[in-house]
Amino acid sequence: MSGELTRLVLVRHGESQAQLDRVVGGEKGCTGLSDLGRRQVGALAERWAASGEIRADALFASVLPRAVETAALLAPAVGARDLVADCDLCELHPGDADGMTWDEYLATYHPDGYRADPERPLAPGGESWVGFTARVGAALHRLATDHAGQTVVVACHGGVIVSSMVVLMGLPPSEGPPGEPGVRPVRFDPVNASVTVWERPVAELEHGAAWRLARYNDAAHLDALTAG
Repeated sequence: MSGELTRLVLVRHGESQAQLDRVVGGEKGCTGLSDLGRRQVGALAERWAASGEIRADALFASVLPRAVETAALLAPAVGARDLVADCDLCELHPGDADGMTWDEYLATYHPDGYRADPERPLAPGGESWVGFTARVGAALHRLATDHAGQTVVVACHGGVIVSSMVVLMGLPPSEGPPGEPGVRPVRFDPVNASVTVWERPVAELEHGAAWRLARYNDAAHLDALTAG
């Protein structure tokens, strides 16, 4: 047990090969991290190993290779023996678009852009932004309940982190994905291998304690990779 706080430590995976290739990276399209992505996650692992700032009571990842690989690289640094892969922590399920290039996807399904309607599935058989946000919210609630008083490290995706902001801050999911012009007042854009931390006191749960955003988009460990 890590004390009186329940902590969700959300780590966006390192740069993926699908990102480089501009491929829709579902279970079919994701082939893991790029070389740079491995260095990015390695920099975070070195930071945590040296500082001891994060010790995990539980380590989770989505089932997608880029997240599983990220978690495996972090495991020794956070003292985790076991890794649990959970599909509820995946990026938005792309359905029939999985494995397409993004140019092919836009030409085939949404010439107006996939963010135009937050209730429209990304592609046939896929999820909408609204459905995705609800799925992630339920997964985070489950992790927090099952691991009350513990530190849970989650290797996940940019969309999962953005959804955590929407759900835990109580923002309307119907406003649409980040970056969509219109009513959303801010844009969340977590970078690869960045760290976002949510905390909630266990002792205050019965009084309806709110989550506290303790850290967002912390990527200081990447400075050495981008210098020069």
